[in-house]
Amino acid sequence: MERKRVLKDRLASKFMLLLSVVASSIIFAMIIGLYLRSRTILETKPLSELLFSTSWHPLRGQFGFSPFIMGTLWVTGVAVVIAFPLSIMAAMFLSEYAHKLVRELSKPLIDLLAGIPSVVYGVWGILVIVPFVRDYVAPHFPESAGSSGYCILSGGIVLAVMICPIIIHVSTEIFRSVPLEIREASLSLGATKWQTTKLVVLRKGLPGVIAALVLGLSRAFGETMAVLLVVGNVAKIPSSVLQPAYPLTALIANNYGEMLSVPLYDSALLLASLILLLLVLFFNIVAQLVLIRIEKRIR
Repeated sequence: MERKRVLKDRLASKFMLLLSVVASSIIFAMIIGLYLRSRTILETKPLSELLFSTSWHPLRGQFGFSPFIMGTLWVTGVAVVIAFPLSIMAAMFLSEYAHKLVRELSKPLIDLLAGIPSVVYGVWGILVIVPFVRDYVAPHFPESAGSSGYCILSGGIVLAVMICPIIIHVSTEIFRSVPLEIREASLSLGATKWQTTKLVVLRKGLPGVIAALVLGLSRAFGETMAVLLVVGNVAKIPSSVLQPAYPLTALIANNYGEMLSVPLYDSALLLASLILLLLVLFFNIVAQLVLIRIEKRIR
């Protein structure tokens, strides 16, 4: 009987290890598949030209991804700058200050925001955010006067609203998991409620907050439809948040399946997918390294 239990335990362990390896290898399979499909353009054009050229003219055989990479970084950066402080403050309020009834009522609303289709956010952005930026923000900047409102700021605001529920939900759970004894010890030493929240709860939950930011960042990088509708889609490197941009996701969604008779066009769009995947992977790795350093300092 004991041998059977040991055997079952070993088999279950091996099986779960196999599933973990399969799940982890999916990302490498995707990278290899995209690389093989985009190898045609990589063999034809130098990688430096593809990454740093600003000229995108498929009919002339010019495939410069620099405007699309910068557009992706601009929109994602604006979204994170807007969403992160708002989300953390909201999570701290719900965890430390809000009445239980308020907390319970807000949870389904936050979950509802996370489940709304991205195209609905995009339409909302066209009807509300774009006119707001055009009529109330752009006129205050002379260099952007006459802006249509379809710009990085509009895309960043819409994207920030989309990733806020994810960061709020995860961060709230992280803060709630901090032991009550730690809060009581801080208060007993004379710290105020805000000091305890800022210096104890936030510090203790910082690794989890970074993990929540990574989830939001990954969502922001991969979002397509909502950003596509409001960001302007102009293949030019922007110099301010009130200028239009053209993220990689919008490039792929707008063009894949069309004009594939153009030489190298199909391969170029698959290379754009590979670049986007590698960007997300790079920022996730950087976030994990930062997370490890923070955990070591806390300990």
